[in-house]
Amino acid sequence: MNTVKVIISNDQKETKIPSGIRLLIRRCCHAVLEEEGFNENAEVSVRFVDDETICSLNKEFRNIDKPTDVLSFPLGENGEYDTNLDTGAKLLGDIVISVPTAVRQAEEYNHSLQREIGFLTVHSMLHLLGYDHEKGGIEEVRMREKEETVLTKIGLRRDGSYYMEEE
Repeated sequence: MNTVKVIISNDQKETKIPSGIRLLIRRCCHAVLEEEGFNENAEVSVRFVDDETICSLNKEFRNIDKPTDVLSFPLGENGEYDTNLDTGAKLLGDIVISVPTAVRQAEEYNHSLQREIGFLTVHSMLHLLGYDHEKGGIEEVRMREKEETVLTKIGLRRDGSYYMEEE
């Protein structure tokens, strides 16, 4: 495995980021690249934001005027990535996580914030590598399986279902 530089910034003040989250994010990024057999040096950016910021980004880039949990901004296509000319690392893209939404979802799904942020990071890393669940079908199933494989490998196995019954 080559080196993976993960640049993490916290641009929200609403929620204190628990200790260990930054290390967890790095582990998630490494695990996805290892699972995918990505054998080049890589860089990825992870940014923590509030709901207002992610709503604005979601509206600007996806024309959806509501907050979401995570956004992925890939810098590559079809396995081709820009390269950092100083380091030679492949620039995979940017991950933007809404911390308040992650906190709510962790409560809703009855698991830890670490599990939720780990899931969002793995999910987004797969998007940066070209996976897409938006159309459903086999691609969605394949992406979900890869998410759970990676999370299990790093010790964040799912304990229950994400399926929520309607009230």
